[in-house]
Amino acid sequence: MRYLSIKSLLAGLVCFPLISAAEESPNIVVFLVDDMGVMDTSVPFLTDEGGKPVVHPLNTWYQTPNMKRLAKQGVRFSNFYAQSVCSPTRASIMTGQNATRHGTTQFIKPETDNRGEFGPPKWNWKGLTKECVTLPRVLQKNGYRTIHVGKGHFGPFKSIGAEPLNLGFDVNIAGSAIGLPRSYIGTYGKGTSRAVPGLEDYHNSGTFLTDALTIEATKAVDDAVEKKKPFYLYMSHYAVHGPFTPDPRFIEKYLNKGHKKSTAAFAALIEGMDKSLGDLLDHLEKIGEAENTLILFMGDNGTACPGHKGKPSAPLRSQKGSCYEGGTRVPFIAAWAKPSATSAVQKNWPIPAGVIQPQAIGTVMDIFPSVLELTKTPAPKNHTIDGSSLKTLLSGKPDPQREQAFLMHFPHKHRSSYFTSLRLGDWKLIYFYLKENHCELYNLKTDPSESTNLAEKHPKELKRMLGEMKQRLAREDALYPVDATGKELKP
Repeated sequence: MRYLSIKSLLAGLVCFPLISAAEESPNIVVFLVDDMGVMDTSVPFLTDEGGKPVVHPLNTWYQTPNMKRLAKQGVRFSNFYAQSVCSPTRASIMTGQNATRHGTTQFIKPETDNRGEFGPPKWNWKGLTKECVTLPRVLQKNGYRTIHVGKGHFGPFKSIGAEPLNLGFDVNIAGSAIGLPRSYIGTYGKGTSRAVPGLEDYHNSGTFLTDALTIEATKAVDDAVEKKKPFYLYMSHYAVHGPFTPDPRFIEKYLNKGHKKSTAAFAALIEGMDKSLGDLLDHLEKIGEAENTLILFMGDNGTACPGHKGKPSAPLRSQKGSCYEGGTRVPFIAAWAKPSATSAVQKNWPIPAGVIQPQAIGTVMDIFPSVLELTKTPAPKNHTIDGSSLKTLLSGKPDPQREQAFLMHFPHKHRSSYFTSLRLGDWKLIYFYLKENHCELYNLKTDPSESTNLAEKHPKELKRMLGEMKQRLAREDALYPVDATGKELKP
């Protein structure tokens, strides 16, 4: 019998390294940008009929080199959807549920009920509670250090959801009930109802809010690594929401292009956000965590850019708060912070470089189940998840089992008021509860700008889409607008 020496055994271990605990528990960064639409970037997300990205005029207006860097490392979607305003999207990321189901169907005003004159009286304006199943709470039970940085907006003042620590986060930096900062500079609005909390060390330092949040996020990540715990970082920027304070680091280049101050300030906020992304990527590489960290970059609703000749999402129609594609289509990029051919977790979750998914529809509800699958975290019992895992799509392959649908229910007043929209494959239905001619029908494959209403021309398709919409609303326990007498207006 042949015996192996200790030296030979050790050599074998070098050849066949053990998988570290860190590689079994990858870090997750959800990098969420407020009010960033799919056209607010130099990265082209929209594609031609062959699936190739098309550069539109707005793409030449912005400068986002770090988004380009991330896109080159991973997969981006041309059809990724969020709710049309912020609080519903944020609750959907946290719960994996559509806004119709969790009931926060309008943005939450910190002080008062914001349902609108005909909105459903029982909509969930109190937001998330301690009883809610949330992604950070589930990850927390699986050993993750859960970090919240930036905008919360999960509930009104004095509610449970106003404090992210109540919702499963171990760390809360600058998160509260507010949906926008009073200021991006100075004391960040100290003494007002919209003051950004917890950043006193930066008051009057000249540090722009976006940069202060980035610095604090890297500190929180360092703390998690020092504690030898995998981390879930919810990096939720207040940018690029108004007030459109010019970021002094970038504003001059946009003013020199001859554009008005408001659009230049918005573009400077975009570039400041982009610098934050680059700083975070650089820091993860510096501390040796980049290969084990997945970045999920997205916007929370359509653009709020105050300009571009009334077409801030061109060639898409409209913007934040609307029922059209400019209101709900957002950028989405998934990439490992540093791609590696030897990483065990990346071999299990391969994400090819520079790939675009032009056909498949993704939504913010998909983040919850995707992160659970990646981190091998058991799905919570008795909790309905409306999203589905993105793993196959992130590998660059089609997913024939995936339903190509997005239901957007908004029984409130905004740019578009009291409506439900349903995208199903190439078709999109918009149903208005308070209009005499209730329906609009578009084929997004042939008419991505939603310029030709086909409701009268395609009655069979209209009937099919209406039937699907009603079934989905019933499944998700929808609450409907009411008339002047308080009677529900069901379709």
